[in-house]
Amino acid sequence: MTKGLGAREILERLIAFPTVSSRSNLDLVAFVEDHLAVHGVASRRVPDATGEKASLIARIGPAVEGGVVLSGHSDVVPVTGQDWTSDPFRLTERDGRLHGRGACDMKGFCAGALALVPEMLAADLARPIYIVLSHDEEIGCVGAPAMIEALLASEPRPEAVIVGEPSEMRVVTGHKSSWGFRAEVRGFEVHSSLLHTGVSAVMSAARLIAWMTETTRANAAAAGASPFDPPFTTLHVGMVSGGTASNIAARDCWFSGELRILPEESLPGWQARVRAEAARIEAEMRAIRPETWFRLTTRMEMPGFLPAPDGPAERLARRLTGDNGAHVVSYQTEAGHFDARGLPTVICGPGSIAQAHQPDEFITVAQFEAGTAFLRRLIRDLAA
Repeated sequence: MTKGLGAREILERLIAFPTVSSRSNLDLVAFVEDHLAVHGVASRRVPDATGEKASLIARIGPAVEGGVVLSGHSDVVPVTGQDWTSDPFRLTERDGRLHGRGACDMKGFCAGALALVPEMLAADLARPIYIVLSHDEEIGCVGAPAMIEALLASEPRPEAVIVGEPSEMRVVTGHKSSWGFRAEVRGFEVHSSLLHTGVSAVMSAARLIAWMTETTRANAAAAGASPFDPPFTTLHVGMVSGGTASNIAARDCWFSGELRILPEESLPGWQARVRAEAARIEAEMRAIRPETWFRLTTRMEMPGFLPAPDGPAERLARRLTGDNGAHVVSYQTEAGHFDARGLPTVICGPGSIAQAHQPDEFITVAQFEAGTAFLRRLIRDLAA
């Protein structure tokens, strides 16, 4: 039974579930279902294809249009290789900080929302509050699209979405889009003394990597005024591997890359540019050895987020926080998916992204309490 749990106790329970993306999140989902059920709130799962993970949707209040979605994710990044001072899956308070994997990103926000379910019920809401928890946000917002479609198919259309990613309770109204890809290159092995008769997969891969580097430099040189940091689209390669010996033209090479694209620029357009350059390199490879190839496959794709100014979600969040500043972020969130489905969205949640994904991740007690206070103001705003 979870009926008497406060926000701190719920956060402790949520952190205790090691919901890294390589593992199931169903134990956490079951805990949240039980917490909601003891308060008389129904919820529904949106399972993934494997049945080992699920997102969750719950409505508190009447089945009418104009509600507000509180969006969180259940998964966390791994702790492998990180030097933690305390158990990452046990909530630990030190010096006004609540430490634990996910405390900041973003179980603190989720705990606050779940703890206030009794207050939501007591408020006799005129418009509903939805609590939605996705799976696999950390590996590319994998669970969000199906969850959003299930919400729109089964519930009256909400008026606003608040994605509770850590923003220090500032109202964030934009982030870049991103495309992650894996490149695989097949060359033709020859002795390096006869390089002209073969095709080096490593050197062919390096040509696209060099093009990405030069394109990023050109973007930086042409950058105009932008609230984003950096104020231009970036093309990056983080991993590369290939070849068998220094005196053999490599048969195989692969690398992993990503683009972080200004939201006013076209994600499909940038994908087409990268693919066109890869195709140009492949054509020159095949002119030497027709059995060679250069392939790009998508690892993840996340839409950008740049809603129309002064929408209902922005007005609501600014009214509740008093924040009238202009804030954007360079990291990606599920806000882009909500925005793409025409749902007015903002990012606003407790904690700082600087603490997310770090060893000894934490949310300050002050930020945790500020997030709960923000949600209490939301409840009063929606009360009948």
